[in-house]
Amino acid sequence: MNIPTKFKEYIWLVNTIRKAGRITLAEINERWVKTEMSGGVDLARATFNRHKDAIEDIFGIYIDCDRQGGYKYFIGNEDVLREKTVQNWMLSTLSVNNLISESLSLQKRILLEPVSYTDDYLPVVLEAMKRSVRIAVLYKKYGDEEPRALDFEPYCLKMFRQRWYVLGHFHREVENGEDGDYFGVFSFDRIQEMTLTDVKFEIDPDFDAETYFSDSFGVLVHDDTLLERVVIRAYGYERYYLRDLPLHSSQREISQGEDYADFELQLRPTVDFSSHLLSKGNQIKVLSPQWLAEEICEMHAEAAKNYETVP
Repeated sequence: MNIPTKFKEYIWLVNTIRKAGRITLAEINERWVKTEMSGGVDLARATFNRHKDAIEDIFGIYIDCDRQGGYKYFIGNEDVLREKTVQNWMLSTLSVNNLISESLSLQKRILLEPVSYTDDYLPVVLEAMKRSVRIAVLYKKYGDEEPRALDFEPYCLKMFRQRWYVLGHFHREVENGEDGDYFGVFSFDRIQEMTLTDVKFEIDPDFDAETYFSDSFGVLVHDDTLLERVVIRAYGYERYYLRDLPLHSSQREISQGEDYADFELQLRPTVDFSSHLLSKGNQIKVLSPQWLAEEICEMHAEAAKNYETVP
């Protein structure tokens, strides 16, 4: 992806202000003239103001000015640049794409992870969310022999482990005759067909996507797993990885020893969380709850059995 020059300048400006915290226009200009983009030409105030307006319009990032503190510029809505926000994801993606596009001579030395194909379905879901209309899909779960025809209200999108998922909202009749609402999460790579419908819907005004998934490790939500206080012990280098890349937003380090560190998490320990812990082998031990420790222990034992019959 070749990033247009203006976008490169927008990205540079946001990153410069974000890293500085608070910075004057003169200080911004000092850094600007040192870049190849500037061509040695100063950043005019009029250009800066146009960039500032475009950044707010495109990314929703507001650059404010502290006039009482020496006319220093700062990100006025810093919360939109949290780790999992769309704005932060867009900036990070565009920044990386820009760097790679300018280094095509090194393409054989840059190895990337594959991302599930989304060009067919992502635009459709986004359009449905904008127009507030239901979508119809042909969906085949792993293990199913035939796909199922479904239609639902697309409430939100979520990326997890390089895959896109859509959260669908359904209505069903219950015994007392009232509507019963429920949700389902669907992976793009298991969708065989997707079309827009003409059926309008109104999203629940109290729905918050971040809150909905806040207790989850990934995309599993409604499988009757209760919210738990989970304590895990990470050994060796794994403790450093967990410090740099927490498993969950609730994670915090509560103690450490000579070759380990203990971490506390508040989440629903669903099967995808258990599988992730299992993948860490002897580098992770569950201290509590006891049922989860026993479950992981059994999973390790079952895995070991698979090797007993290896020729």
